[in-house]
Amino acid sequence: MDNRRLILLLVFSFSLIMLWDAWQKQSRPNLATATTTTAPAATASGGVVPTPTLPSASPGAAPAAVPVSSAVVAPGAMSARIKTDLYVANISSQGGDITRLELVRHYDTEDKSKHFVLFDNGGKHIYLAQSGLTGEGVPNHKTEWKLAAGDHVLKDGEQQLELKLEASAANGATLTKTYVFHRGSYQIDVRHEGAAPGAYAYYQITRDGKPAEGQAGSSMMMGVTTFTGPAIFTEAEKYQKVEFADVLKNKAKFAQKADNGWLAMVQHYFVSAWLPPAGTPREFYIDKVGDELFRSGVKLPVGPDGKSAVALYAGPQEQDKLEKIAPGLDLVVDYGWLTVIAAPLFWILGAIHKLVGNWGWAIIGLTLLLKLLFFPLSAASYKSMAKMRVLTPKLTKLKDAYGDDKQRLNQEMMALYKREKVNPLGGCLPVLVQIPVFIALYWVLLGTVEMRNAPWLGWITDLSVKDPFYVLPLIMGATMFIQTKLNPTPPDPIQAKVMLFMPIMFTGMFLFFPAGLVLYWTVNNLLSIAQQWQITRLVEAGEKK
Repeated sequence: MDNRRLILLLVFSFSLIMLWDAWQKQSRPNLATATTTTAPAATASGGVVPTPTLPSASPGAAPAAVPVSSAVVAPGAMSARIKTDLYVANISSQGGDITRLELVRHYDTEDKSKHFVLFDNGGKHIYLAQSGLTGEGVPNHKTEWKLAAGDHVLKDGEQQLELKLEASAANGATLTKTYVFHRGSYQIDVRHEGAAPGAYAYYQITRDGKPAEGQAGSSMMMGVTTFTGPAIFTEAEKYQKVEFADVLKNKAKFAQKADNGWLAMVQHYFVSAWLPPAGTPREFYIDKVGDELFRSGVKLPVGPDGKSAVALYAGPQEQDKLEKIAPGLDLVVDYGWLTVIAAPLFWILGAIHKLVGNWGWAIIGLTLLLKLLFFPLSAASYKSMAKMRVLTPKLTKLKDAYGDDKQRLNQEMMALYKREKVNPLGGCLPVLVQIPVFIALYWVLLGTVEMRNAPWLGWITDLSVKDPFYVLPLIMGATMFIQTKLNPTPPDPIQAKVMLFMPIMFTGMFLFFPAGLVLYWTVNNLLSIAQQWQITRLVEAGEKK
């Protein structure tokens, strides 16, 4: 019994400490900044390649490279403001960049009265969507474009809203950049027209390396990450995340060229991604362009008609919608090696949510299903623990008789277990099985945007953050204390005190865990108490007979 309790204490305590460490990392940034200029990125094979350049439009001309970004768009530039059912977007005349993008159906992390801002021109972040053409004398993201300044509103009954920008090339040709916003969609079409044959267009995201508010740039717990940074997907290389720190160290590895795939900038809950059309040759690049400023982009040839069109997704990481937009785009919601457990858990949660319409009740429904799934294991465990509870007086007598002879005491205890057909480790299995489920659900609640600002009832208005009044953790602690009382009392007084202290220790840690996770564990405890009490009552009644 001592070994069983020691194993349970060590395994569960380790899991909780790791979760605590991960949760603490969520509240502090960890990106080390550098003041030196970053050298070119490394290839997948480990070799170093220069920042990708494009072939010239005519033989003998100088290579055309993507222009380096300015730190921020000048505040004095003219701006058009786009209002749709999903966005409030600012597009600057300088570069024709999207310099601000508010998501009107999502609230700010710190101030719930404001919209969440994804693209930003220096408010809290530098985060810009930029595009242009490469070569001498052609418009790019540093060019001054002509646009119709002021508000442009998607009116009732309209399905899309267009904004056209114009700029002149050195040869006098007029080029246009057009943004097309769609009702009910987080995809924005970006088109360039009027380019010379053989030209190249580029589409990039320029962002600082700071994580989103309240989130760590790259926290890790047992191989699972909450990631902030660029990501690339190709059919050959699959999903590749690129850490900002690796870019600074010249160790970034990613696919350089392909005729498929996309490039994204990932942060907690949200993502922006350039989605070139399938079958078009493309070249990816990621580098550092200033202090704490990075760019990641994709370049592709302009068509024979002088046109180039790429879709930009900028919005929440809603998994069921992302997988329909582009192959592999749903992978930006990354559970690491726990995906094999976390992905089915989220799918079941989503299915229950469609029935009950509330994520809190969906978590309770999931808890009931998991309890039914593990019922046979739990029953066997609680039966073993109930028998151990009956044997406690006999074990105490053995300890009194052989307390000074540890070897004889262990021999007598093992003989007693054998006579009574009791496995002293029988109570470990359900807890060991639940630990990966517990950790996987932690990352589902922490990493899925569907849980962000999702209410349950009363004071629980966001299941992805801690209970503001600590009611659920205290209830959880009480249920854990009751479970401790249902377990057999250790014959060692010191160990008995340690086991009684565990509910207090875990309650203190659960105070800061997401309310949804505490809800799951509390309901699980209540169901376990009912099952354990019934089995213990039956076993003790049988022993009396």
